[in-house]
Amino acid sequence: MNFRIVAYFLGWILEVEAASMVIPMIISMALGESDVWPWFLILIVVIAPLGFFLTRKRLFRKGNFYIREGYAATGLGWLLLSSVGALPFFLSGRMPNYVDCLFETASGFTTTGSSVLSDIEALGKGLLFWRSFTHWLGGMGVLVLILAILPMNGGYHMQLMKAESPGPSVSKLVPRVMDTAKTLYLIYIAMTVLMILCYLISGMPLYDAVCIGFGTAGTGGFGVRNSGMADYSVGSQILITIFMYLFGVNFSFYYLLIRRKFRDAFKMEEVRVYVGIILVNILIVSLVTWRCSYQSEGYLYSLHHSAFTIGSMMSTTGFATVDFDTWPEIARLMMVLLMFTGACAGSTGGGLKISRLMLLFKEARKELHMLIHPQSIRPIKLEGKVVEHAVMRSASNYMIIYIMIFIIAFLIVSIDGYDFTTNFTAVAATVNNIGPGLGLVGPTQNFGMYSMRSKLVLTFCMLAGRLELLPMVMLLYPRTWTKHY
Repeated sequence: MNFRIVAYFLGWILEVEAASMVIPMIISMALGESDVWPWFLILIVVIAPLGFFLTRKRLFRKGNFYIREGYAATGLGWLLLSSVGALPFFLSGRMPNYVDCLFETASGFTTTGSSVLSDIEALGKGLLFWRSFTHWLGGMGVLVLILAILPMNGGYHMQLMKAESPGPSVSKLVPRVMDTAKTLYLIYIAMTVLMILCYLISGMPLYDAVCIGFGTAGTGGFGVRNSGMADYSVGSQILITIFMYLFGVNFSFYYLLIRRKFRDAFKMEEVRVYVGIILVNILIVSLVTWRCSYQSEGYLYSLHHSAFTIGSMMSTTGFATVDFDTWPEIARLMMVLLMFTGACAGSTGGGLKISRLMLLFKEARKELHMLIHPQSIRPIKLEGKVVEHAVMRSASNYMIIYIMIFIIAFLIVSIDGYDFTTNFTAVAATVNNIGPGLGLVGPTQNFGMYSMRSKLVLTFCMLAGRLELLPMVMLLYPRTWTKHY
């Protein structure tokens, strides 16, 4: 293990986090939140020099940097990011329990949106801004941001991007990985700015528009009002629905559109399946909820809230305009299935990812075909290209590890004694980075009733789900830390 280079990247993470705390500090200072802004200042003064020390050139030595170092830097980096990011909540006294602070911050950076708070407005606007800003930082990935600004040679870039980027495989949009990271962030920033402007035009206050914009862009789900999204106008809710779907699309699609490669963009198989699943679910859920729950309000009312909720679940944003836990059983079941499905690979969304499910489905279909025609040769293709065996093996291994983590987490959380639906969807909501579940963790509830043990387990689930499992699992594997392979 090349510990020096891992420490080098941890130093850069501290530098980015220190810079990110400046804006919420200014907001807290401007609003006279005297119990909040000094702690932001103290943290900036402490972690910025520490980060500078770790990133000094003489501490950076060329040497082996394999996927093991990439996973270690990513897993430790996100643990450090969440642990330090929780300190403003804890030191200010607005959230006196550090485990709760860690849960809330990890939920922010992983773009999960699960919360332990029953009164979020009591945090104050400075901390609420920081809480929402963690969504935006975590959406595209902190290490991807570092790769976009950090001049560095060698194979380090690709190892880090593979470890942090969501999806079964990572490819470069342009020849240099650094330029790929820059391209992703430019698209991300441009879409965020456009979205905030649209929210402002719809009548949303500036502060709300920025914070909700961060939550939508990162597909996170933190709001700034206790009522969630219910208080905003129908126009604002429609815009939020549209942008939730847009941020659940693979960003390669937008890159191809920018390059005017329209045929290649619309030939992307994953995007077409994503749109198809959305349309089918909106049709079914809107009809079911209209017949069973919203007959007096009319079909358009049902269509509006069904489209919003499906967008929230499938993009793994977690916003809510209605309590979908009161919907008919078939609609609730479809929401749970969408939690697992998730968005496209290469988006800011969570879940299993459309492309991974497509690969597993094609693998199953191939196996059935081989049973009938054992001598046939039938390669698996995605986006018109033959999928390498390593990618298929990775997708299968991912599912095995995913199921193991889910079962272990579910068993530990169940010790607290809550009902099956609550515990099952609590784990599903965290490991898939959704936010709300059903039952006692439904859209009008929170995770505050769980024990400290369960909150730590669910925090691990959030981090593991955001980082595609392996970086967090590798931290627990003893041979990761041996000197030699």
